[in-house]
Amino acid sequence: MEASAGCGTSRLADSAAAAREAAALAAAELHGRPVDLALVFFSPHHARSAERVADAVRTELLPAALAGATTETAIGSGRELEEERAVSVFAASLPGSQVAAVPISAGMGEHGAVLNVPSTFSPPDPDEGAALVLADPFSFPMSAFLDLMDTHWDGALAVGGLASGGGAPGDHALICNGAVLRRGAVIVTVGGKAQLHPVVSQGCAPIGPEMVVTAAEGNAVTELAGRPAYERLVDVVESLSPQERQLAAGGVLAGLVIDENRADYGPGDYLIRSLIGADAAAGALVLGAHPRVGQTLRFHVRDADSADRELRAALRQQAALAPGRVVGGLLFACNGRGRRMFDAADHDAMAVEQELGLPTAGMFCSGEIGPVGGSNFLHGFTATMALIVER
Repeated sequence: MEASAGCGTSRLADSAAAAREAAALAAAELHGRPVDLALVFFSPHHARSAERVADAVRTELLPAALAGATTETAIGSGRELEEERAVSVFAASLPGSQVAAVPISAGMGEHGAVLNVPSTFSPPDPDEGAALVLADPFSFPMSAFLDLMDTHWDGALAVGGLASGGGAPGDHALICNGAVLRRGAVIVTVGGKAQLHPVVSQGCAPIGPEMVVTAAEGNAVTELAGRPAYERLVDVVESLSPQERQLAAGGVLAGLVIDENRADYGPGDYLIRSLIGADAAAGALVLGAHPRVGQTLRFHVRDADSADRELRAALRQQAALAPGRVVGGLLFACNGRGRRMFDAADHDAMAVEQELGLPTAGMFCSGEIGPVGGSNFLHGFTATMALIVER
C-alpha cells in the first residue's frame, strides 16, 4: 500500500467541532487508511481550548503520532486563513514508516539554556530527512536547540516554525499526542520508508557581485574584497537600475555563503541576514549574523516578485531532488508574508498548490526553521516546507 495524505480546514466557532470537521475532511482523502501522522494548526481563538482540539483530532483520526501549534494564520487546502478563526488538519498514512512526536522542555543552568530531551528522541540521519520542530517563541531557546542538532547530533536537519498569534508567555499552545504544552517544543520524526525533506525559500534577489569578507569583528564586516565594506555597499547601490534602487531603499540584506564547496552559488546557498547598522566613518556594516573572514557575501533585496520566483523555483527543484514520491507537504510561512507582502491573498499556499498539487497544511510563524548549506537556522520573512517523501 502506498503512502497518502489529506488535509482539511474548518472555520466553525466551537473548537472541538472545528477540529472534528477539519479532521474528518482530512480523513476522507485517505479513504479509510490508518493515520500514522496528524498535524493540527489552530488560530489563537482556539488556544485556550487546545485540549478539546487535541481530543477531537485524536478521536476522529486515531493517529499514531499527533503534533500541533497555535498560529496567527492557519494554512490548508490552498488557503491562508488570515485573521480568521480556523483549524487546519493534515493527516498522513505512511505504511512501513516509524513516526514519533516527543516534547522537549528547557530551563536555565549554570552555563545557559538546558534542554530536557527525552531518551526516546532519536534525530534522523542527515541523509534520511529532517526532524519537524514546532516551538513556543517565548520559552524555547531555539538557537541552542539548532546548535545541538548541528553539533551533538551529527548535523541532523530541522524544519518547522515558531508558534504565532500570542502576545505573551502562555498564550500559545503546543500539542504532543494527548498532551497540551504551554512551553517548550514538540519534535516529530519520521523514519523507515518515509522521510521529511526540507525546502527553504528566503525570498530574495541578489544585487552586485560576490565579494569575500577580508576583515570582520563580531557581527561587523569592516572590509569586503580589500576595501571598506560600507564603500562596497555604496558602489553596489549606485550601480543598480532605478527599479532595483527602489527595492534597495526598502532595505538591503546580506547573503552569506554557508557551504563554500561549490563552483557557483544559487539562491539556496546564501543565508540571508539583515543589515542592522552602518558606520560610514569606520567603513563598517553591522549584520544580524557573525560573518567570518574568508566567507563569501553578496547583497540582496526582497520584494514580492523575487519572493514568488524563488519559492516556486525552490519547490520545483526540491521536488525533483526528492529521493522518492512526494506525498504531501507542511508549510511554515513568516507572518510578515501573506497579504502583508503580496498583492493577493493565499500566495504561498497557492504557489505550493500550483507547483506540487499535493495536500498541504501549515501555519504562519514568528520564525521559520530550515537548513542552509547543511546547517540549521532560524529565519524571518521566509517560507520553509517539510515535504513528506515515500522512498
